[in-house]
Amino acid sequence: MLSIIKSGGNIGIDGYIAYVEVSISQGLPQFIIVGLPDTAVKESKERVKTAIENIGIKFPLKKVVVNLAPADILKQGTLYDLPIAIGILANSGIIKQERLEKTAFIGELALNGDLRGVKGILPIAIKLKEEGFEEFILPKANEKEAALVKGLNVYGFNNLREIIDFLNGDLKIEPATITEEDFKESKRSYIDFSEIKGQQTAKRALEIAAAGFHNVLLIGSPGSGKSMLAKAFNSILPPMSFEEAIETTKIHSVAGILEGFIVNERTIRSPHSTTSDIALVGGGSYPKPGELSLAHNGTLFLDELPEFKRSALEALRQPLEDRVVTISRASMKITFPAKFQLIAAANPCPCGYRFDPNKECKCTPIEIKRYLGKLSGPLLDRIDISITVLPVNPEDLSKKPVGESSTQIRERVIKAVEIQKERFKKEKINFNSEMTPTLIEKYANLSKEAENILNLSTKKFNLTARSYHRIIKVARTIADLSNNEKIEATHIMEAINYKVNENLF
Repeated sequence: MLSIIKSGGNIGIDGYIAYVEVSISQGLPQFIIVGLPDTAVKESKERVKTAIENIGIKFPLKKVVVNLAPADILKQGTLYDLPIAIGILANSGIIKQERLEKTAFIGELALNGDLRGVKGILPIAIKLKEEGFEEFILPKANEKEAALVKGLNVYGFNNLREIIDFLNGDLKIEPATITEEDFKESKRSYIDFSEIKGQQTAKRALEIAAAGFHNVLLIGSPGSGKSMLAKAFNSILPPMSFEEAIETTKIHSVAGILEGFIVNERTIRSPHSTTSDIALVGGGSYPKPGELSLAHNGTLFLDELPEFKRSALEALRQPLEDRVVTISRASMKITFPAKFQLIAAANPCPCGYRFDPNKECKCTPIEIKRYLGKLSGPLLDRIDISITVLPVNPEDLSKKPVGESSTQIRERVIKAVEIQKERFKKEKINFNSEMTPTLIEKYANLSKEAENILNLSTKKFNLTARSYHRIIKVARTIADLSNNEKIEATHIMEAINYKVNENLF
């Protein structure tokens, strides 16, 4: 006898429909799983067999063959435990098969029959809804994540016995639902901008970056406050839209790092300088998202930027421009979203005190050139704002007045973001930094004086076309913060000063 149970899996961050075909026939008792299973899937036969026996059901002493289709896609993880068990129980006549046609199953089984949560649920739930499935049965731990998909009845259970009773009509439960309370942002503890004394220029630059989704490079000596500024940055970012939250949740779910059931705050990722290229960009024999994708719709903070490997830094170039990471293998090509804000921090020289007014730099020109040589021209060209962060004297810290709070700055940022959303409502972008040259022509209206200043600066500093456009994008954001429809001379001059940082080399 043959039973076919519907399930799912992930390729990249997209779900696909998997079919668990279970055949029980006469022959020597054995349990075989085929269909390109990995080690975790192969081991599921021990979990399934023991779980069925431990809920008081006799496992069939026959030849059990399980085929996971499509057979040419590698099946990974423990999510096929439940559909395999359901297939065996349906084949044995223990479960009524009437409800199985439009129902999908996913979940890991404990040896006592309990269900454990698995990763990658949201992309699978989205695919099930697209394919017309009506019900999705899964562990209780995953039900809210799947319930994000409207129009799909999601049922979460604690153990296999509950599912058997439910499918046989002996247990009645309602589909999982999500309330507005579930979507509230968690109160994460960020450094508040009011805690940072001085550094008004850097704070202003980060406000502009937050409003327009621009990339920033902070350059300064050790202890000047670069890391503190970067850690406070997320406290002024605008809230995520529901679409952005779903995109980010899919990535975190597939990566197995999802906290709760949805990512409703912009994340900050801070990989160490020893991070490998694959860990940063993503990849592996079966590609997984890297730090760039895990920072999607959020912030990627790279501290001590010149300490990263040159190959890792060069791998940033394409994602910074295209906002995606494409990983090619002989058997597949996978694209991961990677729309992140880069906040990088760097010392100006190996000892770090090149611009420090209180300490003498002991580095030679050759050492400085070698140290900063990792930061290639094409990489720096993709950074919109470069700021020199000078240290605040310790004796002045107690005298400095308390600055604006993150809440006050965030209010201005949100207003500027709303202006951009209204401007780009007919386009496929949300922020000024995403404008193409065509959209710059359409939406970046420069005054005559601003245009003259930009053209003169382009010649004086020998700017590339990319730098030219990035200056305009930053100036557009500055104008939005001032609620100006037209980009004036003061806006373009401020943007030029952020882009042309002569202290860098």
